[in-house]
Amino acid sequence: MPQPQLLRRTRALCRQLLHLQLLIALESGESEILVGGQAVMEGVMMRAPHSYAVTVRRPDGELITTTRPLTRPAERHKYWGWPLLRGLATLGQAMALGVRALRFSSDQLLHEPGEQKEPAEASAAGEVTSWGMIASIGISLAFFVAFYKLVPLLAATEIAHRVPMLSGQIAFNTVDGVIRIALFLLFIGGLALLPDIRRVYQYHGAEHKVVFNFESGKPVDVEHARTFTTLHPRCGTSFMIVIMLIAMAFYILIPAQSFLMRLVIRIALLPVIAGLSYEVIRFGARHSQSVFALLARPGLWLQRITTQEPNTEQLECSIRSLREAMALEQTQGGELVIS
Repeated sequence: MPQPQLLRRTRALCRQLLHLQLLIALESGESEILVGGQAVMEGVMMRAPHSYAVTVRRPDGELITTTRPLTRPAERHKYWGWPLLRGLATLGQAMALGVRALRFSSDQLLHEPGEQKEPAEASAAGEVTSWGMIASIGISLAFFVAFYKLVPLLAATEIAHRVPMLSGQIAFNTVDGVIRIALFLLFIGGLALLPDIRRVYQYHGAEHKVVFNFESGKPVDVEHARTFTTLHPRCGTSFMIVIMLIAMAFYILIPAQSFLMRLVIRIALLPVIAGLSYEVIRFGARHSQSVFALLARPGLWLQRITTQEPNTEQLECSIRSLREAMALEQTQGGELVIS
């Protein structure tokens, strides 16, 4: 493999690994009735109830789009529409689409400038997961458990040994939760210093602006999109913070003394906490004056890190993705509700 191509592939793999850690934080929207999206490498995925599109700007400046129909989880099995379970279904589908979109964007960035790609190939890219992507996902999951579950628990345990007054149920789990949130803040803030990830944050901002533009009922174009904020209540950054706050409360309520039992509880309760957090975000987005909306407010503040002001080309990319998703949605019989 020529040296420049090897370097490009290595860089793409590193970007892929970092992006996988941000997958939830960069996702926004819910698949039941609303439009949402997700930033990918040099592009944006836009998602509607029955369709999604990924648009990526290749190194030569050309915009490449792939579109696919979607089936809502609750349409396959009614129980996925039940409270708590619908959050898990939405999150699972969002993660699957995010990985697929990420692979599509990675594929496009590896092509030489000016290289042509057949439409059929473009539409199918990302459909079959490569061994490289499987390895990336495995590393990402291991990192998540180690970084957000194991490390905070180890640190809190060591602090409790040194400061006995912090070994009680409430104090210990509060310290554990604060450490977890601090690690998250350091991680997303540190990644913002990397030029590649900062561009992803700009695409994240473009996605939010265009979704706001669409929801406003105004014509969706660069000039209108530019006027909207990058801070959106249905954002994965808010979701992550709500998860961490609710997790802290859960762990305080469940007595456990041994290190191993505490670790097992933290991993086992992830689905329950994720489902409940989704309901909180969902309710808070619809009732901005409720107490649940207050839980999501720190996430809005943090979006000042995970969303950056996009440029014109990034807005154009996001708008193209939305239009392609909407064009396919019209053929799928979906009903969109502007909220």
